[in-house]
Amino acid sequence: MTAGAVGEERPTLFLRKATGLVRGWSVRDSMIYACLSTNVVTLGMVAWASDQSSFPRGQLITSIVISGIWVSFLVIAYTGLVVTIPRAGGDYVWQSRILGSGIGFVMAATGWWFILWLWAPIYGAVLSEEFFQPIWATLGYHGTFFASHTGIFVVTLITIALAGVLVSIGMAGYARVQKWCFYGGLLGFAVIVILLLAFSRAHFISSFNLYANKRFGIPNAYQATNAAAVKSGYVAPSLGFGPLGPTMLLVPMMMFYLLWPNWGTTLYGEIRGASDFRRVFGGMFAGLWTTVALSVVFLLLFAKTFGWAFYQNVNAQWIGAGKAALPIFPYPVMMASWLVHNTAFQVILLLLMSLWFFGWVGTLFLSSTRVIFAAAFDRVLPDAAAQVSEKRRVPVASLVLMLLPAVGLAALYAYNSTFASYTLDATLVIAVTYLFSAIAVVILPLRKSDLWAASPASKVKVLGVPVVPVAGVVTIALLVYNLYEWLSKSAYGVNHGGSLVYMACMYVLAIIIYVGARVIRNRQGIDLGLINKEIPVE
Repeated sequence: MTAGAVGEERPTLFLRKATGLVRGWSVRDSMIYACLSTNVVTLGMVAWASDQSSFPRGQLITSIVISGIWVSFLVIAYTGLVVTIPRAGGDYVWQSRILGSGIGFVMAATGWWFILWLWAPIYGAVLSEEFFQPIWATLGYHGTFFASHTGIFVVTLITIALAGVLVSIGMAGYARVQKWCFYGGLLGFAVIVILLLAFSRAHFISSFNLYANKRFGIPNAYQATNAAAVKSGYVAPSLGFGPLGPTMLLVPMMMFYLLWPNWGTTLYGEIRGASDFRRVFGGMFAGLWTTVALSVVFLLLFAKTFGWAFYQNVNAQWIGAGKAALPIFPYPVMMASWLVHNTAFQVILLLLMSLWFFGWVGTLFLSSTRVIFAAAFDRVLPDAAAQVSEKRRVPVASLVLMLLPAVGLAALYAYNSTFASYTLDATLVIAVTYLFSAIAVVILPLRKSDLWAASPASKVKVLGVPVVPVAGVVTIALLVYNLYEWLSKSAYGVNHGGSLVYMACMYVLAIIIYVGARVIRNRQGIDLGLINKEIPVE
C-alpha cells in the first residue's frame, strides 16, 4: 500500500487492509493441538526416561501433577492475551503492542523463529527412537544406521519434510490430519492399557527376556538390568508422593513436555471463538490435563506390569553408558508390545502409537510461521513473508524461512557434535519468550487500560480481583523458578556454555534484523513504532 493509493487521504501507519488468513479451526481443533503439543508419547516418555536418574529421590507422578497445576496458570494468562488481542502471531503481537516494538520482535523472532530451526533434530531424534528403531528391531534388524551421523541427518530431513507438508496443506487440512492421528493414538493407548492390565509382571519378565535375547542377544535381560543398576550405585525410588523438595526438582524436567499447552496461541487469528474466554481456556486446559491424566495412567500401569524399579533402572541404564538391557531407547510401547508374542501385532501397535508423532510433527513449524507472518504483516520483515496463498491460505514464504535454515542446521547437528550441543538450551529460550508475555499480561491493565477494559478477560474475577493478571504473576514465578534451576544445575543438561553463547548470538541476530528494518522502513516513510501501537486487522 502506498501513500497515493487512497487519493488525498494519506495513511500515517501504512497498515494493510486484511491478513488474508481465515478462521479454519474450531476450539476443539485447538484442544487437540494443545494435547499433541504437550505430547505424552513423543515428549513425555523421553522426559520420564531422562528425569529420574538425575533426581532419584523425587516422585515422578507427583511432579507431573504439580507441574500441571502450575502450568494451568500459564493457560489462564495466555487465554487473557488471546481474547484481548485474538490475532495470528501470538507472543509477537502481544509483546510488541504492550511492551514495545523492539522487545516484541526480538523475543518472538528468537523464541519462535530461530530456535525452532534447532528443534528439527530434536523432533528427528524422537522419530528415530520411537518409530524407526523399534520397528526395525521388531522386524529383526538392529537399526544401528539411525544412530549414525548419516542416519540422524536422513531422519531429520524426513521430519522437516513431514512438517513442511503438513503446514503447506493449510489449517483445515492439518486439522483433519491431527484429528485422525489423535483418535488413532488414543486407540493405541487403550490397547496398551488393556495389555498392561491383562498381563502379570511374571509374564512381562519372561516376554522381556525372550525378546531382548531374540533381537539383541542379551540373556536374562530383566535381571541383568536390575543387577547393572545396583552395580552402578543407582537406587531406583519407590512409587509414592514425597518428599516434596526432591520432587520439586523434577518439575523443571517435566516442563520439557508440559510447558507447551499454549503452543497454538500464535494461531488464534485462524480459530473460531477466539474472543470467548471460556472456550479458549477450555481448549488449552483440556489439552494440558488430558496429557497429565494419560501420563499418570501410563506410569501407574508401568509400575504394575513392568515393575517400578525395573522401569527406572532400564531408563537409568539407557541414559548412562551401560546399555545393559537394550542397545536402543527402552520405548515403553515396544516393551508392552512384547507381551503378545506375535510380530504382526507388535508392528501394528508401534504404527498405531506412531500416530502421536505424525499428528505432532507439524507443530515444529506451524506456530512459527504465524509469528514470521505477523512480523512481516507489520512490515518488520519483507512483505513476501506476509503473502498468503489463495487456495490454502498458507504464508508460503514464512514456511520457507523455517524450512531452509532447518535443513542446513540439521546437517551441522548430524555431523558436528559440538554444534549438536548448541541445541541444549532450546527449551530455555522459549521459556524466556513466555516470560515476557507473562510480564505483558500483568502490566496490560496499566499500559493499555482501554484495551483491557474492553477485553472479556477483564470480566473474569474472583472476589472482585481480576484473575488474569494474578495468573500472570504466578506464571512469572513458574518461569523464573525453572530458568533458575536450569541455569544453576548441570543435571538438567541445559546450562551448556557453548549453547548459551549460541542463543545469545540468536538474540543479537534478532536485534540486527529489527534495527535494520527500522532504518529501511523509516527511509520508506513507514514508522514501525506507530504501527505497533495499533492492533493488527484481521
